[in-house]
Amino acid sequence: MEKLIFIRDMAPVFALLGLAAIGGWVFTTWLRVKHGYPLETSWGKAVGPVTSTETTERLRMLATENAQLRAEVGSLKDRVAVLERIATDRSSQLESQIEAIRGDRVN
Repeated sequence: MEKLIFIRDMAPVFALLGLAAIGGWVFTTWLRVKHGYPLETSWGKAVGPVTSTETTERLRMLATENAQLRAEVGSLKDRVAVLERIATDRSSQLESQIEAIRGDRVN
């Protein structure tokens, strides 16, 4: 009889412990997903996207496009630097440089 009373009195404590354990598991899983860590099964095997040939091909194409865009941004930076130099140069220096370029084209 005493055991039943003890179990009855401790049931809310056991329920709270169980809920705390489940809540902790949910929280750690959320943290792993938020920070990009791979999820694992109880045996330590990763649960995640399987890399396929389609994924590999897409990544290769994105890397190629990224390299092309970086090259284009580099050339645009050079052009902007020239335009900034033209905009900030004194008019006499700019005029002499333009005349020098025109003289080179005529010859």
